[in-house]
Amino acid sequence: MKRVFIAAFLLFLAYTAYIAVSIFLLPPVAELKDPKTNITIQIKDWHGEYHSFLLGPKNRGWTPSASIPAEMKWAVILAEDANFYKHEGVDVKAIKKAIKHDLEKKSLARGASTITQQTAKNIYLSREKTITRKFKELYLALRMEQELTKGRIIELYLNVVELGPMVYGVGHASRYYFGKPAAEMTPRECAFLAAMLPGPRVAYNPYRNMAKVLRRSDMILKLLKSRQVLSEEEYATAVATAPNINGLQKKVEESIKKEVVFTTQSSALNSKPNQGESGEEGKPAEPSTGREAKKEPADAGEIRLPQVKPDAEGQPK
Repeated sequence: MKRVFIAAFLLFLAYTAYIAVSIFLLPPVAELKDPKTNITIQIKDWHGEYHSFLLGPKNRGWTPSASIPAEMKWAVILAEDANFYKHEGVDVKAIKKAIKHDLEKKSLARGASTITQQTAKNIYLSREKTITRKFKELYLALRMEQELTKGRIIELYLNVVELGPMVYGVGHASRYYFGKPAAEMTPRECAFLAAMLPGPRVAYNPYRNMAKVLRRSDMILKLLKSRQVLSEEEYATAVATAPNINGLQKKVEESIKKEVVFTTQSSALNSKPNQGESGEEGKPAEPSTGREAKKEPADAGEIRLPQVKPDAEGQPK
């Protein structure tokens, strides 16, 4: 018995050392502070093959924060990580709930990753579900929160998130599904993309489960109204319309067959960066004034939703 205990203890020490070395070898996140930074990462297509993807202003699909509708940002925050402006990269309450759920269901079906964790994973890590990768993800998320503003994290997340077959980032997705730049998306279209986030390959793939995606987008629109991101009139207009995604089936089939085209187009180092509204290469535009600016998620710390009273836990009602 004593030998078993010693062996188990030595294995634990070895694994702890392995985790420590793995974390030590992770790339620094400070480089992401510079809005002009471009880094090449690896993304996986729907056939399991890896491709190079350029993340940054030199990618023609890059959309600076000022050109992403406030409704898109809030749709993602409210649907994916309601405590985004309260946590520091890791949502402990969500993790406890996920552990409780998984123990009750005897599975690992429920995740508790914050937007920061998802951003760290998408940029630096693989999709493998291992304890080692989770430790790396947690460490990177904490480092990103120390080095980057919340606004920068959202900008990176919305430019690297998967939204279709070799469709990464809202800039690419808005043109792929709606034939328009991200800045021109309607609240319904923003909610539609946000609805796909839990599983664009299967569960929330609009090609296979359009009704499911639309139901979730309706739920997200209700959240936007309840948090006063949308007025009653804007909400009514949004739910009364359906996203125009004509030819979606053909697009999906062609994308799956011709994934190499995506790699060539969106990772081209010599293509012109998205200039946004400022007209200055690689520099995000200044936020606009008026209603849109009032709804814009805060860059750090505090949620700026108009006339929202917090509940007992400090969450917007």
